[in-house]
Amino acid sequence: MRLTLIISIVLSFSAPMAAQTNIATQSNGWYMYFGNHRLNDRLGIHTEYQWRRHNWLSAWQQSLLRLGLDYHFDANNSLTVGYAWVVSYPYGEQPIAQEFTEHRIWEQLVSTHRAGVLYVHHRYRLEQRYLERPAQSDYVFRQRARYRLLLTLPIEERDLQDDSFFIAAYAEPFIGFGKGIGRNVLDQNRLYIALGYRFNPNVNIQAGYLNQYIIKIDGIHHERNHTLQMAVTYNIDFRM
Repeated sequence: MRLTLIISIVLSFSAPMAAQTNIATQSNGWYMYFGNHRLNDRLGIHTEYQWRRHNWLSAWQQSLLRLGLDYHFDANNSLTVGYAWVVSYPYGEQPIAQEFTEHRIWEQLVSTHRAGVLYVHHRYRLEQRYLERPAQSDYVFRQRARYRLLLTLPIEERDLQDDSFFIAAYAEPFIGFGKGIGRNVLDQNRLYIALGYRFNPNVNIQAGYLNQYIIKIDGIHHERNHTLQMAVTYNIDFRM
């Protein structure tokens, strides 16, 4: 019952807002690497790079490098603090004026559990964003909260096994808060579904579809980005 309620609340963010007036529909491709490397029973290092391209592959959309320090409370709960270096580029039908850099501090809490055959993954993330304004030669500060509900379904067995396929799906709303968020509180929403293959507990690949819905700061211009996602996860356990 609790899981059903959470899914209903999250998916409700995917409905376009009534005030939408100018929606650009576009195609992108995100090609990604993720790695969570355990140093000991408590500490680990998060590494991540996302090569985000517009028009599937032909032009830049964004470059994102993210690093973090993980603290594992137990096998199912962890806390991470980290830094992200993001470069955004003009692209599509509603391009930004020019390329800019973002320095981002982030914190997240991850909690996982089983619900029948499903593996359920909750991720709560806060972001403190320092966005470059090239024309003013300064940075502006913004804050954002994100919640991702990720469900993983084994295909061949009831439990995730090595050398087997799985389906992954998630919903993730982004909520701006504090000063300077403009006319919109809902910054963007993501809906994702993918087919994955697990080689072992530390290595898997996924290929899937992401519907990224972005609401610009004026509340009028929106993007609906149909995005191909291809990801490799490669974790190293230094405890071994």
